[in-house]
Amino acid sequence: MSRQFFGTDGIRGEVGKHPINPEFMLKLGYAVGKVLGQSNLGKVLIGKDTRISGYMFESALEAGLSAAGMDVLLLGPMPTPGIAYLTRTLRADAGIVISASHNAYQDNGVKFFTHEGSKLADDIEIAIEAEISNGMEIVASNSLGKAVRVEDAAGRYIEFCKSSIPTGMQFKGMKIVVDCANGATYHIAPKVFHELGAEVISIGNTPDGLNINKECGSTYIKTLQASVTENKADLGIALDGDGDRVIMVDHEGQVVDGDEILYIIACSRYEKKQLSGSVIGTLMSNLGLEHALQRKHIQLVRAQVGDRYVMAQMRSLKSNLGGEGSGHIICLDKTTTGDGIVSALQVLATMVEKACSLSELKSGMSKYPQTLVNVKVASRVDLDANSTIQNAVKEVESELSDRGRVLLRYSGTEPLVRVMVEGRDDSEVNKYANQLASVVKQTLAAN
Repeated sequence: MSRQFFGTDGIRGEVGKHPINPEFMLKLGYAVGKVLGQSNLGKVLIGKDTRISGYMFESALEAGLSAAGMDVLLLGPMPTPGIAYLTRTLRADAGIVISASHNAYQDNGVKFFTHEGSKLADDIEIAIEAEISNGMEIVASNSLGKAVRVEDAAGRYIEFCKSSIPTGMQFKGMKIVVDCANGATYHIAPKVFHELGAEVISIGNTPDGLNINKECGSTYIKTLQASVTENKADLGIALDGDGDRVIMVDHEGQVVDGDEILYIIACSRYEKKQLSGSVIGTLMSNLGLEHALQRKHIQLVRAQVGDRYVMAQMRSLKSNLGGEGSGHIICLDKTTTGDGIVSALQVLATMVEKACSLSELKSGMSKYPQTLVNVKVASRVDLDANSTIQNAVKEVESELSDRGRVLLRYSGTEPLVRVMVEGRDDSEVNKYANQLASVVKQTLAAN
């Protein structure tokens, strides 16, 4: 059964436009309560990022859950991975995150965690959608759910983050710039690194409901780069609005993206015999990462783009490390979902253990030039079955040989084919990407 509202990472859209409105959120909360209540469950956590609409949706979800007889624990502003952690440790039956991640404040969304801190299974999402279409029948007054605010939520999560590195390890002598994207980590991330001994310069830590991800955070790295060089810091850490992604910057202001972070953590885990199975990347993971890991005798397995697919592949192959170039890194030996703070801590711990700078740690990997061309199409056809396109792809792959690779895929949200070519030579990559895009356009382009 296809899903109407749930995408690959919950429900997301523009505030005020269906389904991102209070009426739908009320029905969604009720539907979640009814579906979970069928298993005699009774307690749900709600956390949110800092966008202004979060207050409105928090109240609507709380009302719907209460009407279905579910108790609610309110966390307030809390990073997505923190909500996953607290769902487990507070023995709740589910966790709800009100966030649109790295999007601007005009958007918002909802995503869910099971009692284990993992994403909901497809069949549960389908059941929730089916329940939304039913009418609301409020439980008897003596069965209504109660709401309680968890006052020490931030402190609990801070201690968890610190516990993800070896006991006794400190970052004394390190000067770190931490960009919180004016999002959910604003009151947490600086404290984590400060309490571990680092000198912390905080930016993007004054949310006003409207400035989340605005010219800051992991999607706008220039602000962090400027602050690192200006303050002569050892490194910078940029999180996104809900704290599940991280991009770093070395002392020279050079970006260290998710692929490079994944490389650093993988090498450290492998050397300490703590790496389980292959490292899981995506179809978009840089070829330079794959070749660098091969030189360390580590295999990279590619999943479809999206943390849901990375996680599924990790569980299938019993891997404990995976991630994306966007900075969504999953360390399953530490937590159950992508966690920007925990991922950054793994990198800093490696710096301490090896007495190396961030620049030195990433030097074993060289990213290959990558060109992405978007081609608008009228409708979707099976790209693998189109002989004209496949012949053009094979021709380019033959020319590139083992010096590069080609990827054609549809956008998940727009009527576009994304044509990606990657290789060692920038001019060669550009030429082949535009050459393939031209073939796709001529074959499938919209009028």
